[in-house]
Amino acid sequence: MSDTATSGFISHLIELRDRLIRALASILVIFLALVYFANDIYAFVANPLVLSLPENTTMIATDVTAPFFAPFKLTLFISLFLAIPFILHQVWGFLAPGLYKHEKRMLMPILLSSVVLFYAGIAFCYYVVMPIILGFLTAAGPSMMTLSPDISSYLAFILKLFFAFGVAFEIPVAIMLLCWSGVATTQGLKEKRPYIVVGAFVVAMFLTPPDVLSQTLLALPMLLLFEIGIILAGIYSKKSQQQEINNE
Repeated sequence: MSDTATSGFISHLIELRDRLIRALASILVIFLALVYFANDIYAFVANPLVLSLPENTTMIATDVTAPFFAPFKLTLFISLFLAIPFILHQVWGFLAPGLYKHEKRMLMPILLSSVVLFYAGIAFCYYVVMPIILGFLTAAGPSMMTLSPDISSYLAFILKLFFAFGVAFEIPVAIMLLCWSGVATTQGLKEKRPYIVVGAFVVAMFLTPPDVLSQTLLALPMLLLFEIGIILAGIYSKKSQQQEINNE
């Protein structure tokens, strides 16, 4: 390897290190700004469960350290979620110099839409899915049972749901990338629709708690987003073909 190639490789590593540090610093800054409100953040996230609990029933902590660490962990994850736009900005800054103009025009909207869709998935989970799931789960047990959910168990439950719905809402972006890169075509995806339906429910089974309701509430939006992704990919393909014709 020549000295020029070596120096170029080292400069890329240095830039990658700097951007990783900036991304981690953004998470830390947001966390420090939110940690004072950790208990309030946990109360907000736990509100759908609290509203679903029977009267005179509260959440409990089975571990001595749970009242401190559960809100602390939640605040850290919230900080990560909120820092995603800045993290993607660092990713874009690292990749953009090596991209062609048409690649930049394609990837910038995809990065922006991926952030919006991720947040939309979390919002859909919190405002639509959680009240339905928690209302069903808290009412499904025997009448002689007293339900007192543990705060740490609820944290693991809700973070799993947030992540599952946030990732699931990225399906249109994934389809756009697959079609743009030539790995798949809209026609090929349409032909595989029956397998996609089965796959959506299988994925939902692994990403959600073991009940049919939550699996269905994840699988149905995934299928709707799949159809939206095919429509958008088809529109983009037509525009690309038209541009190629005009260039010729």
